[in-house]
Amino acid sequence: MATPSDGSRKRKTPRLYRITLNFRISRRPGWELENLAALGAGRVLRSPRGERRFPALAETPRLLIDKSLGRPPVDWEMFHDFWLVSDRMKGVLEAVDREGVAFLKCETRSLKGGAPVYWLCDIIRRLDVIDEEKSIVQVLDEGTDFRRYDGTTISRYVFREEAIGSAHIFRPRFLEQWVLCDQTMKDACKAAGVKGLSFGYAYGNYEGLNP
Repeated sequence: MATPSDGSRKRKTPRLYRITLNFRISRRPGWELENLAALGAGRVLRSPRGERRFPALAETPRLLIDKSLGRPPVDWEMFHDFWLVSDRMKGVLEAVDREGVAFLKCETRSLKGGAPVYWLCDIIRRLDVIDEEKSIVQVLDEGTDFRRYDGTTISRYVFREEAIGSAHIFRPRFLEQWVLCDQTMKDACKAAGVKGLSFGYAYGNYEGLNP
């Protein structure tokens, strides 16, 4: 049997992973936002609708981190509409894909002295990667600036490889509650030993309820 030339070989589809919080870490993280009311952003810190960025804040977020409040925070924690990440996690994200992320340093303190450095983190890159013709999706707010996919129904998402390009981490447009990354980012996180993340296989014909 003849071996196909390099030019005729089918290119291997790269893997994508959905990054989520590792829910095996069940205890409450031991931190609290001390100055939420003074930030001027309301009861919840969230990106402005239709954008991915930090809201304008009147003060720097101030975190009390102490074991009396719960377990030590890990490298990747859910934090309102964003993530709370350690210096180590920030270093990995910047090294692999600096253009895809944004950070805002928090003030941190402990009841017993020094506290680790933590940052607000947002995945700001949005890519139009979902092939609607091949996918099964329910579109909400069609024809408006807030068009999005319904994440509460059973859906089948097929991703367009050519739209990903050199990105290592991003949010799919219209499904921006998801954060996706490639094998390079996953491997870098593993090599750095970061904790708190879970990687679910998410490339092509993904079917999920309440993604």
